[in-house]
This record gives sequence, C-alpha cells and structure tokens, in this order.
Amino acid sequence: MDDSVENYINFLSDDCLFSIFNKLESESDRNAFGLTCKNWFKVRNIAQKSIIFHCSFNPKVYKEYADCLPKLLARSPYLNLVSLAGLAELPDAALYQLTISGASLHSLSFYCCSGITDDGLEQVSIGCPNLVSLELYRCFNITDHGLENLSKGCHALKSLNLGYCVTISDRGVAAIFRNCPGIRTIIISHCRGLSGVGFRGCPSTLSHLEAESCMLSPDGLLDVVSGGGLECLNLYNLKSSTGLDVLDRVGYAKNLRFLNLKMCRYLTDDSVMAIASGCPLIEEWSLAVCHGVRLPGWFAIAMFCSKLRILHVNRCRNICDQGLQALRDGCVCLEALHIHGCRKITNNGLALFRIARPNVKQRVDEVMSIGPSIEDLFRLQ
Repeated sequence: MDDSVENYINFLSDDCLFSIFNKLESESDRNAFGLTCKNWFKVRNIAQKSIIFHCSFNPKVYKEYADCLPKLLARSPYLNLVSLAGLAELPDAALYQLTISGASLHSLSFYCCSGITDDGLEQVSIGCPNLVSLELYRCFNITDHGLENLSKGCHALKSLNLGYCVTISDRGVAAIFRNCPGIRTIIISHCRGLSGVGFRGCPSTLSHLEAESCMLSPDGLLDVVSGGGLECLNLYNLKSSTGLDVLDRVGYAKNLRFLNLKMCRYLTDDSVMAIASGCPLIEEWSLAVCHGVRLPGWFAIAMFCSKLRILHVNRCRNICDQGLQALRDGCVCLEALHIHGCRKITNNGLALFRIARPNVKQRVDEVMSIGPSIEDLFRLQ
C-alpha cells in the first residue's frame, strides 16, 4: 500500500475506519489493514461486539474482573452483549461506565451477580436504553425500586430473568409491564413474594412465563393469563396458599402450546378438564407426579387435546389401563408418551397401547422443563 493511501486511512474518522474494517472479508486483508492503520487498536476495540466473563470462584479473579471492566466498556463503544455471569462479588461501581457507553447494548447478564443492587440497576436504566435482554437470576439485592427504575429507562426489554429475586413483589413486576410494552419472556421462578396480581393488564406480547415453585393466588393466576398471548407456561411445583386447586384459571389461556404442571399436587380433574377444553392448541403437557388426575381428567385430554404431540405422565399414581386406553383412542397427533413409575398401568396395558399406536414413542426419561429452551429465549437473534 503506497504512502498516499496510508495517509488517507489515518485521517479517516473512527466510524469510517470501523466501516472499512467490517467490510474486509479475508483474514489477510484485515491483518494488512491493521499493519497499515495507526489507529488499529482503536478500530479493533470498536469492532468488538461482546464481553463475556467466565465464572470463577477465586476472589482475586473477581477483583481483577471488577477492576478491568470499566476500562473494557470504555474501549468498546459498540458492544451488543455483556455477560458477567458468576461474578458474585461484582460491585455496582463497576457498572458506572454503562451510563456512558451502554447505548448500543442489547443483552446484559448479571446471572448470579448477588453483589448488584438497585443502584447498579439504575445505572443500567440510564445507560442502556436499547436493552432487549436482561438476566438478574439470583440477584438477591434487587427490589421493586430497582425494577421501577429499570422500566423507566429500558422500554425495549423483551426478555427478563428474575429467578430467585426473593425481595421483589407484584409492584415491581407491574412496573415492568406498564413501561415495557414489548415484553415477551419473563422468569419469576422461586419468587415467593409474588401472588401474580402484578401481571394484571400485561401486554399480549407476553408469550413465555416461567413461574417454578411460586405461590400464585387464584386472582393472580387469572391476571397471569390476562394478556391472552401466553404460549408457554411453566408452573412446575406450584404452591398453594389455601391448599385448594385453582389451576382451572389456566383454561383461559387460549393460545397455550406448552404447559408444565409437573408436581402440582393440588391439581384435580376439574382443572384438567377446564384446561383441556379451554386450550385447544396444547402441543406438550407435563402432568408428571400429578396424583390428583384420575379417569375424568385422562378422558378430557383424550377428547379435547387434538393437537397434543407430547404428554408426560411419569409417576402419576392414578393413571390406569383404562385411562391409558382413553389416551390411545384419542390424542390423534400424539408422538411421544413419557411414562414410567405408574403403578396402576400393567404390562398388558402398555402392550395394547403399543400395538394400537406403534408410531407413538413410549419413553421412560423424566424431563424438568418443556418447550423452548431458556438459552434460546435470551439469545440475541
């Protein structure tokens, strides 16, 4: 490259240099560009799109990460993704640079960053107006105040993980729905302070909810499905404050495709019938360890769930050969039946099912989650 071209390159703005660098397809061209351009290190930092720290249990490493993070953020103004997963002692102060250089950030993970508080979340709110995905799993010091501040600055949020944020309540969740109209996925698993009423008036964009081991009230369950857009609902091990079955409210989720009710011990036939008749689009349903489902429930599934492809009945004490026959004669789209530990099912009953429905796979594995993977939901497209 002659001197005139080199001089021209070095007079270009950073944005122009970044644009040129991005259009170079081969590694050799990029290396040549780096050797020629005096601003190469700046261009390389501009081209960086993500910062991902790997989890470590070494306190010295935590401190090193916290010390270098502001510098990395300052030198990489076009970041799309920052993952600080596992940095349990990361302080709020390490996030200050986000208020200056976080405008391009779309995905941010504080997975298990228990040192982050509402102050750190406020810096995210100020500096990351285009944030789409945020993980606050096991951020124990986040409160409703932090969520309210977050919602005021991050209106573009689509995916939010609040799993094990044990100090939040319905007030904080309501603020998210009020100010983030495009929210699609929210995880509130193990948030025992939520009754569900914070979902009242939630947008129709909300399609995926994880509420494992929560204690939702009857009114709260109605509010959870009030948006009308839910397609995937995980109520694994749902607790009941009254000891009564209130899951019939799920039957109002007309667009539901994936439903996990594993270990919902209060579930009764009445709720199964309400869900089966009210949610005609269900493709996968887990009723594993749901001992309250008896013949009327299995008959309702066979009658109404014409799109059901996968059914989990592992360790259900009250499914018998007659219930299995009902599923065999109905559920015309069934592709897989997860079944083991069902003491009332005989070998003869299983054999008859296999003969009548040879294309249905009988599986003995027991899965924890169903539907789209959480990783995919929080991955930038």
